[in-house]
Amino acid sequence: MVLEAVMVVVDNSESSRNGDYTPTRFEAQSDAVSLIFSAITQANPESSVGLMSMGGKGPEVLVTLTTDHGKILEGLHRTKSKIRGGSHLATGIQIAGLALKHRQNKSQKQRIIVFTCSPIPEDEKTLIKLAKKMKKNGVAIDFVAFGELDDENTKKLTSFNENVKGGDGSHFAIIPPGPGLLSDQLVTSPILNGDGSAGGAGAGGEGGGGGDAFEFGIDPSLDPELALALRMSMEEEKARVEKANKEKAEQEAKEKAAALPEIKEEDEASQPLLNQDGEASAGKEDKKDDDDADKMDTA
Repeated sequence: MVLEAVMVVVDNSESSRNGDYTPTRFEAQSDAVSLIFSAITQANPESSVGLMSMGGKGPEVLVTLTTDHGKILEGLHRTKSKIRGGSHLATGIQIAGLALKHRQNKSQKQRIIVFTCSPIPEDEKTLIKLAKKMKKNGVAIDFVAFGELDDENTKKLTSFNENVKGGDGSHFAIIPPGPGLLSDQLVTSPILNGDGSAGGAGAGGEGGGGGDAFEFGIDPSLDPELALALRMSMEEEKARVEKANKEKAEQEAKEKAAALPEIKEEDEASQPLLNQDGEASAGKEDKKDDDDADKMDTA
C-alpha cells in the first residue's frame, strides 16, 4: 500500500459551469474528488489528501493535507460559490508543490492530481520547464482533462506529462463528455489503477487486455464502483492478515519468554524434616520405620 501525500487541484474557472458533464463540470469534479479521497485513504490510512482551486482571482489552498473527508467536502462546498474567471494552471501546480513540501510525514510520496476543463493560458515552453522542475523534486503529477478537449490544450498537457514522468505515477487521463459520470470514468483510468492495467480513457493508459485479464474477473468499465470496492476489500484483507500474523508471532514470543522449566521435588533431601504439626514428614517417617525394622531383624 503506497503511502502518499496528495494535493487535488480543482478547476473552478467560469468554464466549470458548463453542463456537458452530469450535472455540471464542477459538480462532476466534486464527485470525483470524493472518490479519489476514499481510494487513497482506504489504500493506506496514513495517506493524506489536500484540496486547492486554481480558478477565479488565483489559486487558493482550501484544505491542507488531512485524513478528514468532511474537511474536503466543506472545501468543495465553499468553492462552489467562487466559480469565476480563468484557470491558473502553472501557478496552481507550484503552490500545490509547496504544500506538499511542508508535509509533516516526509515518508509520504508527493503527488498532485489536477482537474482541468478550461483553456490553458500558459505556453508549452513554460509548462515543460515547470514539469522538469517538479520531476526533479520528486513530485508525481496526474492530469484529468475534461471539458475543453481541443488540440492545443491536449498538446500542452501531453508535453507536460512526457517531461514530468518518472518511474511511477504521473498519468494523463482524457475523459470526454458522455452518459456516464466523470467519477465512474476515473475509476477505470490509470490515475486510480496505477499502471492502467484495467484500461481506461486518456493518453496515460496503454489499453486494457481481454476479458480474461480483468482483475477479479469483472470488467471495471461495466461496474466501476464494484471494481473499486473489491480492490479496497482485497487491500484491507491483506492488511488484516499481516496484522494477525504479526500479533500471533509476538504472542508466541511472549509465551516462550515467560515459560519456566518445571522443577520436580523428587530428591528426598528436598522434603522438610518436620510437617506443620512438628512430626516427622511422611517420607522421613517411612524411612524411620524401615530403619527400625532392619534393626529388629538384625537382633
